Amino acid sequence: MGEDELYLTREGYEKLKSELEYLEKVKRREISKAIAHARSLGDLGENAEYDSAKDEQAHCEQRIALLKDKLARVRIIDNEDIPSDRVLIGAKVLLLDLDTEEQLEYTIVSKEEADYDKGKISIESPIGKGLMQHKENDAVEIKIPAGILKYKILKISR
Repeated sequence: MGEDELYLTREGYEKLKSELEYLEKVKRREISKAIAHARSLGDLGENAEYDSAKDEQAHCEQRIALLKDKLARVRIIDNEDIPSDRVLIGAKVLLLDLDTEEQLEYTIVSKEEADYDKGKISIESPIGKGLMQHKENDAVEIKIPAGILKYKILKISR
């Protein structure tokens, strides 16, 4: 699949590991039981339950392979190794929106961990890219599809 390192927080790593464990130990058994039940219904040629269970099995195995690949490439972000004076992956950034005077806080994460509702934005998003490498007190203009965002970086923490 991919060969590049995958940067994750400890929390993101544990989340992927838990999902893999669930799929391997729980979901596989559930699917196996569903396939066995569908087989017991008779003719597999016109058995929608069997087809559905086999599709679910294929999807599950594909997800397991993807998770194993990602976990093999993970490099856990160790905050002590990352400078805290610039916006880099793993940084928590307090911003002032220069148009609305509203304060916003984002944590910069990999795309696998991004969750806008939880304030986690991807380093690959327009805002994430626009903030990268900037320092406290920098004014930043970020072009997004809806226009231009103007922020002042108030604080960077880990």
